[in-house]
Amino acid sequence: MLTRTGNTPRPGGTLRSSRMSGEERREIIVRIAACEFSTGGYHGTTTERIARRAGISQPYVFRLFPDKKALFLACADLCFERLAAAFENAADGLEGRPALTAMRATHQTLTADHCILLLELQLYVASAAEPDIARLVNDRRTRLRDRVQARTGVPDEEVSDFFATSMYVTTLLALGVPAPSRLWAGMKPPAALPEGRRCGCDI
Repeated sequence: MLTRTGNTPRPGGTLRSSRMSGEERREIIVRIAACEFSTGGYHGTTTERIARRAGISQPYVFRLFPDKKALFLACADLCFERLAAAFENAADGLEGRPALTAMRATHQTLTADHCILLLELQLYVASAAEPDIARLVNDRRTRLRDRVQARTGVPDEEVSDFFATSMYVTTLLALGVPAPSRLWAGMKPPAALPEGRRCGCDI
């Protein structure tokens, strides 16, 4: 979940006046942008909206990122980093199929936070029309698969099944499909589905 940190201003705050390094400001803007892109998409989210939520001017955003695409690509990196970290943490101390099972369970917990869930879907949507985005997302997705396989040591077929199931679950969660639905047949839905379609991050 993209949670608020001590240095992260609330909407309407002043990020620029905060005592932090340029890299810290950059990281915070990426987190804020990730939440905005997760619901508005690449083409539907403006840098003006992101700047307003961060409490800074739009020109200041472009001091840190050359254009909106560069900011979106940074959000893509954040998304896959969070997924990889969640899988690694879940598999700590486990090997083989038990490690993969733990990763599958934590994916449902992670996507229940809604922001990473929606952002991941938006990355694939944007990739259909933007070759630069598609190249980076394909690279990061491939790296994530390789990390899961290297960590678990299970065959290709099981890794493919893991990612296929994860994407199916992500879709059901994005749609808000209730647990009694037969679309969940054979799977264990999260204890609580996210409400609505908005990112719930406290930024």
